Amino acid sequence: MKKSYRLSVSEMNDLFANLSDKYAIFAPKRIHNGGRYALDDTIMYKEVSTFEEIEYKQRSIYSMKEVLTPLNQTLFYFTEDEFKEAKLKDDRELLIFGRACDINSIKMQDQVYLQNGGEEDYFYKRLREKAHFVLMECTEQFDGCFCCSLNTNVTDMHDLAVSFREDGAFVELNNDVFANYLTPFETSDYQVSFPEKNELEVDFPHINSVEEYNKLKAHPMWDEYEKRCIACGKCTIVCNTCTCFTTTDITYSNNAQVGERHRNCDSCMFASFDTMAGGHCFRKSIKDRYRFKILHKVYAHDARFQTGPMCVGCGRCDADCPQLISYSETLNKINQALKEIRANENQEVEIHAK
Repeated sequence: MKKSYRLSVSEMNDLFANLSDKYAIFAPKRIHNGGRYALDDTIMYKEVSTFEEIEYKQRSIYSMKEVLTPLNQTLFYFTEDEFKEAKLKDDRELLIFGRACDINSIKMQDQVYLQNGGEEDYFYKRLREKAHFVLMECTEQFDGCFCCSLNTNVTDMHDLAVSFREDGAFVELNNDVFANYLTPFETSDYQVSFPEKNELEVDFPHINSVEEYNKLKAHPMWDEYEKRCIACGKCTIVCNTCTCFTTTDITYSNNAQVGERHRNCDSCMFASFDTMAGGHCFRKSIKDRYRFKILHKVYAHDARFQTGPMCVGCGRCDADCPQLISYSETLNKINQALKEIRANENQEVEIHAK
């Protein structure tokens, strides 16, 4: 049995104060009037200093990935004949609160930034090496979650696990890294649990071959998204596993040979994302971009890394689409399209055999 402790709100704040000397603590935080509309709130990952700042009753609108891959990041500064890497603004290690699906998404971020093409991304790695994770227990489900369908409802990548209560929290040790911080507090028999079943169950599509993939690309199921989707990119910005970015050189007005290189979060849903020099664009229509995004998660990432879909079933894309386009329903339509494709293939085989 793992060691567990019972802390009051004030004791949690004391714990945070002790941790903050070595760790910058990031967690979902409610931003009042910061949402899509004037009086809406938003919930995004921010540094917190007290237990009360953590929003645990609702799913964060934006995902945990922004801690390790900021929306806007200066990579290096350059002059005419040299460059200098941008320093981290904070030398402390990172303590990041996230649900099981959020923490599991880090595996896919690691694949893209550390295991892709034999080169490691230095700027991601230097933050990743500082990261420690705190599991936020899911005691209630959120609309659109289907983590159990992808086996991302369970994780062992965390150092601590927290079960939130109005008057404090149960804190469970998953290893001894933080044991000394918790020894002053009352022990408990409470054991943090994982979700066992979602209200929404999704049969995630499996594409058997490149030939089947190409037939699925040509299927008419994608046509409806040309009119429904507005290509705002919100689904990819809030996604736990999307990694698209672009780099931009900012030059100084008094000397165009001196400046800095930025990495900015981007989206394959934007028309400009795949536009090359000379104006050539690979995916000119909205349906082409939507299809590319979906099939990358369903097929291409797995074809590259052989670790399954590029999805953790967090449900943020469904929850935040202004056009109410359901990712999970798109997956159902892919399954239906695959049935049609395979039925036609079987008919062709039978005709050929005759």
